[in-house]
Amino acid sequence: MKKMKWVLIVLLMAALVLSGCGTQQSKTKKIVIAEPVHLIAYLPLYVAIDEGYFKDEGLDVNVITATGGAHVTSVVSGDAWGVIGGPDSNQIANNKSKDPITSVVNVVNRANVYLMANKKQKLTGNSNKDLAEFMKGKTIAAGRYGGSPNLLTRYLLLKVGLDPNKDVKLDEPADATAVVSLVSQGKADMANGAEPQINEGIKKGAWGEPFYGFPSLGDYAYSVISVKASTIKNDPKTVQKVVNAMLKGLKVVNENKAEAYKVLKKEFPTTPDASLHAAMDRAYKDNLWSKDGYITKASVAKPMDVLKKTGIYTKGYKYSKLVDMEFVNKAHKK
Repeated sequence: MKKMKWVLIVLLMAALVLSGCGTQQSKTKKIVIAEPVHLIAYLPLYVAIDEGYFKDEGLDVNVITATGGAHVTSVVSGDAWGVIGGPDSNQIANNKSKDPITSVVNVVNRANVYLMANKKQKLTGNSNKDLAEFMKGKTIAAGRYGGSPNLLTRYLLLKVGLDPNKDVKLDEPADATAVVSLVSQGKADMANGAEPQINEGIKKGAWGEPFYGFPSLGDYAYSVISVKASTIKNDPKTVQKVVNAMLKGLKVVNENKAEAYKVLKKEFPTTPDASLHAAMDRAYKDNLWSKDGYITKASVAKPMDVLKKTGIYTKGYKYSKLVDMEFVNKAHKK
């Protein structure tokens, strides 16, 4: 009888432990973050997932790639909890919205867009006049109309005195990865892009090193994590947890290159090591990633200025409605 009693006690304790484990699992919250394209620039997000920083916060994060501008609309529709992309894209979607998308933590703090030309062409100067002569009359694979790469290309054309609608031909595929094939097949003379597309094009002989890089614009809120205003109001704890994890991801990418590279290799397993190392070197050289997660007024003003000057969106914006830094502030005070 005593033996039976102890067996029952052990079984009861085991049941309680398993019950506790089930409760712990049920507390894990699943969320989806949409990205416009799978890019090396989003490495801090991938690191936060791979290193378990989201899991430490009780979150199960899944990233989906939604091209053609669907990364923003997926948040509007509720198919995704959050989005990584530009605050400028958010502002366009926010026009007349009663539940605006609000940016909560910075990730890519440089305009991560470069221009490449096929190897038959060579730029012989860096002045606006030189760029204008080099680009005039060319077919440029510029990406989706309204997307950041497209807007920055139009912005540069206007800056050097060219009319994007008359002086060049803009090919505007919805899929950002299509620009490599367009140039390699001779359907475009130039293209914009970022890593891993840049090195992919170099390896295929489509183009050489970029002849122009938009990171030269300095601090630029290019890719930030954003959520609906209603999410901030109704579930601030989850927002805080995401920000906490992202700041840890940024820290690893900025301070531990070897660890960051391990995650990069997992995310892009078919990309040659030489290309990945070259991409990382470019990112660090151009100070691609935010150091602290803050989205400054100046860094938002630049993409909004691009929107205005290209005529895509001219209705203005309010930084206080487009950006909320309370969660980054709280994370840094811990």
